[in-house]
Amino acid sequence: MNWGKVAVLMGGRSAEREISLKSGNAVLCALKKRGVDAHAFDPAHNELHELKAYDRAFIVLHGRYGEDGTIQGALELMNIPYTGSGVMASAISMDKWRTKLIWQASGIPIAKYELLAPDSDFDAVIARLGLPIFVKPACEGSSIGISKVMRAGDLKAAYELAAKYDSLVLAESFVDGAEVQFPVLGDEVLPSIRIETPHAFYDYDAKYFANDTRYICPGLPAEEEARLHELVLKSFKVLGCRGWARVDLILDREGKPCFLEMNTVPGMTDHSLVPMAARQCGIEFEDLVMRILEASHVG
Repeated sequence: MNWGKVAVLMGGRSAEREISLKSGNAVLCALKKRGVDAHAFDPAHNELHELKAYDRAFIVLHGRYGEDGTIQGALELMNIPYTGSGVMASAISMDKWRTKLIWQASGIPIAKYELLAPDSDFDAVIARLGLPIFVKPACEGSSIGISKVMRAGDLKAAYELAAKYDSLVLAESFVDGAEVQFPVLGDEVLPSIRIETPHAFYDYDAKYFANDTRYICPGLPAEEEARLHELVLKSFKVLGCRGWARVDLILDREGKPCFLEMNTVPGMTDHSLVPMAARQCGIEFEDLVMRILEASHVG
């Protein structure tokens, strides 16, 4: 198929710029190897109106202005097909609080949580959620601004750190169990990845740079994997997601899932999980990239 001139959107202005550039360059290289007329496009340096010169866009912008519906809206106004979820699904999925509201209403299990504010009664929050508590900005990714609070006296400082990145801050109860992530490609749930790290949690360094993070794929026994596929796909569809994504969850000690967040533009670096799971299905990186491109759309 002639895809025309394809813009690979990478970099951008979010706190995840560095990772987006790594992901974008990997995608760009794969597209070129498949003969696609692909070009790097960095919204931090290129004017958006320049996208009118392109026939299609492959979005590899992580975080704000790329994963939150803003670039999707701009592309729709210009009638340019793009990869991944649409405006509404992208905006909701980027917002961990509103994602939780929809999942909760749809019967998707989530951890107990509360919204924090400067005048929150932090002692009362701890009394309700217990310790440890994870504190995170509602609209950031890559574990940026997240703290694992072990002591009551540290909760306020954790809130202040998260508030540097977002005005909306979540406190989420700790679920003791295995961190498992399920990529979704189209209507197919790919094999899970179980993550083991010596870090206090799966933080930014553990995600992208550490060599001691362990990835087990498939991450679960076959029967348990199959049992979760329907719920994972439901969590994807109730948010209106399309194309591809990655669902992050915790399985507690009894095997009960607790859904954490939806990533509508997952990483595509050498440490990334979607390519890892795809390889387990015999889908090599270039094939994965082409399948994502093939699902691009407008609206």
